[in-house]
Amino acid sequence: MNEPASTRRAGNSAFAASERLRRRHRAERRFQAACIAALAVAGAFLVVFFGSMIHTGYPAFVQTEVRIEVAYADPEEYAQSIDSEMRPFVSRGYTRGLMGLLEDNPELVGETRTQWVLATAALDQFYKGDATALEGETAARARELIAADRVRYSFNHWLFTHGDSKIPELAGLRSAIIGSLYVLALTLAFAFPVGVMTAIYLEEFAPDNRFTQAIEININNLAAVPSILFGLLGLAIFINFFGVPRSSALAGGLTLGLMTLPIIIISTRAALRAVPDAIREGALAMGATRWQTVRDHVLPMSLPGILTGTIIGLAQAMGETAPLLLIGMIAYIPDAPTSVTEAATVLPAQIFTWASMPEQAYVSRTAAAILVLLAVLIALNAAAVYLRRRFEHRW
Repeated sequence: MNEPASTRRAGNSAFAASERLRRRHRAERRFQAACIAALAVAGAFLVVFFGSMIHTGYPAFVQTEVRIEVAYADPEEYAQSIDSEMRPFVSRGYTRGLMGLLEDNPELVGETRTQWVLATAALDQFYKGDATALEGETAARARELIAADRVRYSFNHWLFTHGDSKIPELAGLRSAIIGSLYVLALTLAFAFPVGVMTAIYLEEFAPDNRFTQAIEININNLAAVPSILFGLLGLAIFINFFGVPRSSALAGGLTLGLMTLPIIIISTRAALRAVPDAIREGALAMGATRWQTVRDHVLPMSLPGILTGTIIGLAQAMGETAPLLLIGMIAYIPDAPTSVTEAATVLPAQIFTWASMPEQAYVSRTAAAILVLLAVLIALNAAAVYLRRRFEHRW
C-alpha cells in the first residue's frame, strides 16, 4: 500500500533537515579542528622561539674564569705580573686593571697570589664547546688547563655591571638598561599627561563638529603610522629645531612619547566611553559641574583602562628601534649616562649593535639581551593585565 504524498513530503523534509544539521555539525568540527591546529602552530612557534633564544643566550649568563698565579710587579712593569704562557688566556680587561690595582694597593708589590681571573672570549667559547675557538698549541694548552681544573664557570656579573665594550668578554648591558629607564621615564612623563588630558577633552568637553572630527581622524591615522616616521619627526623637531642633544635620552623619550601619544589617547577615550552615562547624569543631577563629574566620578572609574593602555603603549615603545636609529641612539656607549642630556642607548639598539658584530661571543650576548628585553616586556604586559583585573568595574 502506497504512503500518502503528505507523509512522504514530511519524511523527505525531516531527512533534509537532519542532513543539513549533520553538515553544520561537520563544518563546526572542521572549524574547531582548524582553530586547534592554528593554536598548536602558534604554540609550537613560541616554543621554538623561546627554546632557541634560551639555548643561544644561556651561555652568556655564565663566564669562564681561569686560575693563574699573579706575581705583582712594580706598576710600571705590571704586564710582567702574569706568566707569559697564561697571558693568551687572560682577558685584557683584567690586565688593564692591574696597573690601577697596584697603584691603589702598593703593598701588593712583591707578593704572589693564586686567583681566578676573567678569561678571554676565545677560551670562554672553547670551554663552552666551540672547538674552533682555539687552535694549535693554544688549544692543547687550554685542554691541559681544563684537565687540571684550572678553568671554571661563574655567574657573568659583567653582563649587568658593565656597559658596551670592544672586548667581548667585558661587554654588558648596564648602559643600555639605564638608558632604557631614562627613555621610558621621559616617555611616560611626556605622553601620559598630554594623552590623558587630550582624551578627556575630546570625549567629555569638545563639541561634535568638523574640527574635532578631523582631529579624531588624524589621531587614529597616527596610531597606524610606521614608527620610523616618528624618528624623522623627532629628528626634525626636537634635534634640528629645538636643539635637543643628539643621541640623548631626552631626544629618545620625546620621540617615543610622540609615538605613544595616539595609543594613550585612543585607549583613554575607550576607557572613558565605557563608563555608563548614568554615572554622569547622577553626578550632574546632584549639582556637580562637568569638570567635577569627570574628576570625581568618570576618571577614577576609567583609571584601570587608562593605566592598561598606557602600560601597553610603553611596552611597545620599549621594543622600538627604528625611530631611535634616526636620532643617533645606536652609538657606542660604554659608560652609563648620568643625566638625560648625555649620550645614551637602549636595549633594542644594543641588541642591534651586537647582532652586527663579527665575533662569535656576541651571538650569545645578543640572545641574552633579547631575553632580558622579553622579560621586561612580559613584566609590563603582566602589570597591565593585573591592573585590569584588580581595578576593573563590571556594570
